[in-house]
Amino acid sequence: MTTTPMRIVHCVRSPIGGIFRHIRDLAMSQAAAGHQVGIVCDSSTGSTFDNRMVDELRPHLALGLARFPMQRQLTIQDLSATFALYRHIRDLKPDILHGHGAKGGAYVRLIGSILKLKGQKVSRIYCPHGGSLHYDPNRFEGRVYHGLERLLGKFTDGLVFVSDYESAAYESKVGRPNALTRIVYNGLRPEEFSPVTTNEDAADFLYIGMLRDLKGPDLFIEALYNIRLKTGTAPRAHIVGEGPDEQRYRKMVDNLGLSDAISFHGALPAREAFKMARNVVVPSRAEAMPYIILETVAAQRPLIATRVGGIPEIFGRFAHRLVEPGHIGKLTAAMEEALASPAKMEADAKELRGCLAETFSIDLMSDRITTLYQELQGVAPAEGKVPTRADGVSAVSRAQTVYARSSNR
Repeated sequence: MTTTPMRIVHCVRSPIGGIFRHIRDLAMSQAAAGHQVGIVCDSSTGSTFDNRMVDELRPHLALGLARFPMQRQLTIQDLSATFALYRHIRDLKPDILHGHGAKGGAYVRLIGSILKLKGQKVSRIYCPHGGSLHYDPNRFEGRVYHGLERLLGKFTDGLVFVSDYESAAYESKVGRPNALTRIVYNGLRPEEFSPVTTNEDAADFLYIGMLRDLKGPDLFIEALYNIRLKTGTAPRAHIVGEGPDEQRYRKMVDNLGLSDAISFHGALPAREAFKMARNVVVPSRAEAMPYIILETVAAQRPLIATRVGGIPEIFGRFAHRLVEPGHIGKLTAAMEEALASPAKMEADAKELRGCLAETFSIDLMSDRITTLYQELQGVAPAEGKVPTRADGVSAVSRAQTVYARSSNR
């Protein structure tokens, strides 16, 4: 049985970071499978590094790559943006509209609903990638965004969550979804499962990721300062990435007298950055299913990470190694232990690497999402491609089970 080609359009506001990595890998896999794929994203965000990654996709996209101005927050400009996007997407005649992140999800569900009213058979898919689910439901902003998610849920045909944690967060903050739902882990390419060896002049620690407080670079810097207070010498460290708070972190480093110990770099490919330090630190305050954790584990690099989002699902029975998020004392202690026991860190990295490949692969990710599309479109999947169904157990129960299992091992 062959796969019936579909016309698939992915929409995301910001074409950067893990969310765009997910879209890029998914789009490439779908194009290779014979589907016609297009991407719509914001025209005002992205560094030179990010834009190069975007442009490398263009030759593979039969439906093109279009960029429109999209604002991060809710503004009156969203009305004109929605109209411009509607005209573009309408002309592509998509079978599948797949929105990523809160803004991308809102656009495709509104536009898809208009297209359905006009008689077009289009399926509206939404993947939060954290997004609005990171907001506190007890604060005004959280109530607004979660209320909008509940409203948009009425215009959603399919939901994709990248972790059990994300699915549980949706249920607890937005409500039990009525749409067809899949939990699909992010995946890596086969070549990413080969170990990375560090350079001879490798530093002690590496932070790699977005430079914004949600990801915890400030905690990383403060932990390095704490170690210097105790030992008199700050460990050498690299900060790799870009983001809105970069200048504040640079000033923080200067004010703490760490300029000689910490070097800032722009965005770099993860496996190139891994060569620069003996230990990777991911001190996030919130996550969904972070690629940097998957990439670090696959590269067999020693890792210090926090117990947030879907990270315990990656660590599985090794989740007891994770650090409490936002706790500077425990992060500092974990980094001190890494300095004192490098052989143990290497052994732990090798042990964790052994259980990753089967669950977190691009092929599995693409297959599961594509079979969701096919089910919504009433198209039989290719032979051997069996869709994964959401069972009757609530996502909250599943996530609690995952958390309990990982905590007790």
